[in-house]
Amino acid sequence: MANLQAKSKWSIDDEIGFFSFYKSLPEKADTTYRVFEHGEFYSTHEKDAILAAKHIFKSVSAMKELGRKGVSCLTVYMHIVPSVFLSQLNFESLARDLLLVMQYRLEVYRQLPNRKWELAYKGSPGYLNEVEEILFKNVDIAEQTSSAVIAVKYILTGGQSTVGLAFADSRSCELMYAEFSDNDHFSNLESAIIQLGPKECIFLHHHSVLQDSTHEAATLTEVIKRSRVLITERPKSDFSMKNIDQDLKRLLKTKKNSSWTSDHPLAASSLSSLIHYLELLSKDENFGEFRIRKFDLSQFMKLDSAAYSALNLFPERNTQGIVQHSKPVDSLYGVLNNCQTVQGQRLLTRWIKQPLIDVNHLEERLSVVEAFVEISELRRSLADEHLKKLPDFDRLSKKFHRKKASLQDSYRVYQAIKQLPYICESMEKHAEELESNYNLLREMFIAPIRQLLLDFEKFTEMLDSTLDFKMVERHEYMVKCDFDPELQRLRSKMTEVEEEMEEAFTDAATQLKLEKGKTIKLELAPQFGYVFRVTCKEEKALRQNKRFTTLDTNKAGVRFINSQLQQLSDGYQDLRASYEAQQDAVVTEIMSIACGYAEPMHTLGDVLAKLDVLLSFAQVCRFVYIELLPMFINRNFPLGTGSNLIKLDQCRHPCVERQDDVSFIANDVLLKKEEHNFIIVTGPNMGGKSTYIRQVGVAVLMAQIGCFVPCDSVTVTLVDAILARVGAGDCQAQGVSTFMAEMLETSSILRSASANSLIIVDELGRGTSTYDGFGLAWAISRHVALELKSACLFATHFHEMTSLADEVPSAVNYHVTALTSADGNDGTSLTMLYQVRPGSCDRSFGIHVAECVDFPRSVINAAKRKAAELED
Repeated sequence: MANLQAKSKWSIDDEIGFFSFYKSLPEKADTTYRVFEHGEFYSTHEKDAILAAKHIFKSVSAMKELGRKGVSCLTVYMHIVPSVFLSQLNFESLARDLLLVMQYRLEVYRQLPNRKWELAYKGSPGYLNEVEEILFKNVDIAEQTSSAVIAVKYILTGGQSTVGLAFADSRSCELMYAEFSDNDHFSNLESAIIQLGPKECIFLHHHSVLQDSTHEAATLTEVIKRSRVLITERPKSDFSMKNIDQDLKRLLKTKKNSSWTSDHPLAASSLSSLIHYLELLSKDENFGEFRIRKFDLSQFMKLDSAAYSALNLFPERNTQGIVQHSKPVDSLYGVLNNCQTVQGQRLLTRWIKQPLIDVNHLEERLSVVEAFVEISELRRSLADEHLKKLPDFDRLSKKFHRKKASLQDSYRVYQAIKQLPYICESMEKHAEELESNYNLLREMFIAPIRQLLLDFEKFTEMLDSTLDFKMVERHEYMVKCDFDPELQRLRSKMTEVEEEMEEAFTDAATQLKLEKGKTIKLELAPQFGYVFRVTCKEEKALRQNKRFTTLDTNKAGVRFINSQLQQLSDGYQDLRASYEAQQDAVVTEIMSIACGYAEPMHTLGDVLAKLDVLLSFAQVCRFVYIELLPMFINRNFPLGTGSNLIKLDQCRHPCVERQDDVSFIANDVLLKKEEHNFIIVTGPNMGGKSTYIRQVGVAVLMAQIGCFVPCDSVTVTLVDAILARVGAGDCQAQGVSTFMAEMLETSSILRSASANSLIIVDELGRGTSTYDGFGLAWAISRHVALELKSACLFATHFHEMTSLADEVPSAVNYHVTALTSADGNDGTSLTMLYQVRPGSCDRSFGIHVAECVDFPRSVINAAKRKAAELED
């Protein structure tokens, strides 16, 4: 109730001045959230208040009505404004969810001493610089903390779109640009968005579907929204290239030749808009710190949004971006994530979005995973004993770079540096067992870490000589008193008070007849200073004892104090404050030197993240897959030779097989160009068709991120894309029906697939009439098999599709098996076997499924009669 009590101190003048300012604010987008800071509490109003009430308090009853009718002649009070008041903790929690989960923008306003209001700071999913201290004050967040933002600009020439793309990540000081041709579905842009994983997209104002009624604008907007990226419109002036070369010279670490800006004007224009939006030139700390490179779409496997969803790569989120399922088995990320560090989890996210198509890099990853799988002692010691103790170096490096780090942050880095030699020694200890893989581990991890230890040598020496490690043990971060006579005097006084508090502690234990250090303890509480604490069980010793004053009660016990400890604690806090003030000059000098280590911290974070992810892959292999053999990328079938081969023996779906009470039935898969490249799968509903075709996509993706695959043996030719058409769904907000959504996705596949792509199709053509649907499914399948020649798995209930194998050499039929038997009630029972076998199935058993869920017998009989009539 502290926040509401603070609100009661809000005077009439404050309220009048606030609402005058509030009503003067310009109209905002629904995805922009405004919060107003009132010293110790925050307020939010109208639509924003409703969201806060539901999200934080889970009830609209938390809303209050502000405004007074008939006060003076101010029309601002002629209506009531719904409002919600938030404490500091509530505000931090709400801000975290708004920016990192729900993809909203945040504006925070604050009152100046002259009682006027101003915008204090703002944030968006792609721009977290001003709000990082709020978001990450007490928590480490992994995947959600990516603060990348992209900008897009396109032109149409001769029916072909040319897209300019720019990318900025203020956390890693990284800029990227790309310019490429695209089809009218913007398939390449969609793949780029999935690969880069931005949280926000900057749009030229007239590109917006709200301002531009062209088909291209609507399609582009839909592609951005489908990828769950927040769209922010910016004026044309932000996209001006006038000063781009000069701006880059100021921002870049190395003076790169900027001739690319004239060769790629759309990308340069997009990058200019990002520099304006992120206000990169407004802070000196950004000058000379950024790196820039060209982003090449062809270096990673392409994924469309349908495949991203169908393969269950990440936990499913609702329309507000909140994760709906928390079980690890619900997504590939959940299955593979055994990472011990936050930077490792972040890198795993990026790897899943960016499967490789370079066989050499993949074999390198697989060799490391193999080494960790074979030597369980090494795997356990690295994961459980060493990596688990390491902090988030990405975030720490950013704090040091911005000169916002504290002495405590320096100590966290110091602790981690002291842990690094053990990581190297663990790998060196097993050099003989690792054999040839040892050289790879030495090159990837041991040598870089040893070099970084040398780089940090002066850093650790500085903290060894300056930090008071005795105080650190009590979670107090101070420099040694040797540096200054006044510090020595204050330290001596503090020691005297500590001894007196210890005596007071002994006296209290004696008076209460409790055992010192066990049933009664002396501890430092942030809000009270030094206090005594007993467990709730021992609370009875305090009753009727007027010498002690109870402060609060919680699960940890009862905290209390007496007049002697109160006086000593106050004196100690005053001495501590004087000590900290006196040591400020020394701390400033220490932190000035420490901030120069931001770059090696970032490099160290990258090395440890890679080690963590590859260890996680090895952990998964040991604990999830049974008798797993290494996955081999077949060098005889490199990408682009036309000799495609995907052979998976006893393949399993990694998510489904880990579910409770599931005994997974493994199946073989063979996709071979020209003779066995288009698999048509028929069979009953719920028989396992969808799982079968999706597990192939998941297996190929796992292979191309460098992870072992849930099969007995694997040979995979690298694919350049996984494209999917799975499930049915409409987009009523965009006026897109179920069938139109189906056709749009299929059209995108036909325009972007190549002979080296893997296509997954589940139930194509069912959104329209039977004949139209079958005709389209037949024609599309024939085009894929004969013209595109892509590897394809096609699940269908159009049994007539099986005759495609008679005229297309690469098409083959498979079916999922089931048994039917009489159930003794004039019906039949259906038993799914979940085995995939060669040949076709001429029945879908839909009526049998209806029987399983106890449809009325009259309905079942009528359905059977009509089905028999139509079949005749």
